Amino acid sequence: MRIAIGGFQHETNTFSPVPTRWENLVAADTWPGLLQGAALLDAMAPAPGQAPRNIPVAGFIGAAQGDPRAQLLPLAWAAAGPAGRVTRDAFERMSALLLDGLAQARPEAVYLDLHGAMVAEHIDDADGEILRRVRAAIGARMPLVASLDLHANVSPQMLEQADLLLSYRTYPHIDMAATGARAFARLARLLADGGRPSLAWRRIPFLIPMCWQCTDLEPARALQAMTQALEDESDAPANFTMGFPAADVAECGPLAWAYGVDQAQAEAGAERLLRAVLDAREQFNGEIFDARGAVRRALEIRQGGQAGNAPVVIADAQDNPGAGGSADTTGLLRELVRADANAALGLLVDPQAAAAAHAAGVGAQLDLALGGRSGIAGDAPFVASARVERLHDGAVDATGSVFRGYRLTLGPSALLSIGRVQVIVVSQPVQLLDLALLRFVGLEPEGLDIIAVKSTVHFRADFAPVASAILVCAAPGAFPLDPAQLPWTKLPEQIRRRPAG
Repeated sequence: MRIAIGGFQHETNTFSPVPTRWENLVAADTWPGLLQGAALLDAMAPAPGQAPRNIPVAGFIGAAQGDPRAQLLPLAWAAAGPAGRVTRDAFERMSALLLDGLAQARPEAVYLDLHGAMVAEHIDDADGEILRRVRAAIGARMPLVASLDLHANVSPQMLEQADLLLSYRTYPHIDMAATGARAFARLARLLADGGRPSLAWRRIPFLIPMCWQCTDLEPARALQAMTQALEDESDAPANFTMGFPAADVAECGPLAWAYGVDQAQAEAGAERLLRAVLDAREQFNGEIFDARGAVRRALEIRQGGQAGNAPVVIADAQDNPGAGGSADTTGLLRELVRADANAALGLLVDPQAAAAAHAAGVGAQLDLALGGRSGIAGDAPFVASARVERLHDGAVDATGSVFRGYRLTLGPSALLSIGRVQVIVVSQPVQLLDLALLRFVGLEPEGLDIIAVKSTVHFRADFAPVASAILVCAAPGAFPLDPAQLPWTKLPEQIRRRPAG
């Protein structure tokens, strides 16, 4: 089995003014930097006896290592943190790397590690275009399989060009590597059995706010469990992607699709998923606090004795860098300082403050204007006197289930204290979704009353087990939790901006 492997991952917030450039693909941040040829296998292949890193292509490689028939032909792989549209230059250069490698590899099948919500400056359906170009290069008969993020905005072109598309089933995404392994197993079956499975898909007629897409909560938990149950029944994949609701493109939103040995089986699976999602639409809902209300409620929980020694976690969800947020807004920080809370907030992106802290040294007292430089409506720098508590170079080995096996690159970092509030300042945007991102500056959750995280859902994998409560906060940020607040121009009128109401 000569299988060409590659990948190009980006989750594009088209409402963000910050473009995604070539250098963002080349440099390591949350994701590894650009990998080409043999370097892709060297970086992503798990060591003997070790689980693969929680990256789809790493899971695919790990599964292939267990099959002596598999010969992997590495093309290129790159990813960049969520931001605005991918520039034409970056998209075309990465596409060329994949296609040039494909021409030299001469494979029998192709696997691609894609996101499914990438938008380029010149192409709205960027993932579909990658698949179209690959299909044109390999012909109609060669198996082409891709894995997708649970937040993919799946287009008809994507479905048509690939023999199989398989999506993650968890958010937090603890099954990225497992999805890559599933993709290898399915691709091996396609090569052995021949033929393309039948496909049916159903567009969901509403957008789902990201904070209620969490598969630790209902209804997303039951709906994703249903995709596995359908696959077990039919021995054919079923998928429900909940969409990335910050992409002003025609195909934005959730989609249910199923494969089958015949069209009737595929149609039945897709229809069952659609009906289940429609029946659950009222459940995609929950309480959202403003910054002052979130801090007040968190302190009530602590003072009421409901928390024991466990902190209350507040998700600063609209400033999530994992959805294109700047991670530098200060609305929640202001309220924590106003309340003189025993709290930590992070990760606040402010390279100037981090540099000043490193220049001054531990123990220094600095007058700083923290964050607030992104021009977000209702936000501004927070002027305060801060003490430098700790310094770090920002290279952190993740320990949690989402970033398993990753080395995170935060750039020069510092722990600053403003009264009883401690602020983790970094130079590169990364979600505070791993306990290692507290501990690298000496903080432990049990010593805090409140932990404020610039993340929407991913933090739950690591923080839910140590939290007494989790509150969702809508302080100023570039990623509105309510999709109806966004200035849509391309979303079809029949797609509701909210699940209900």
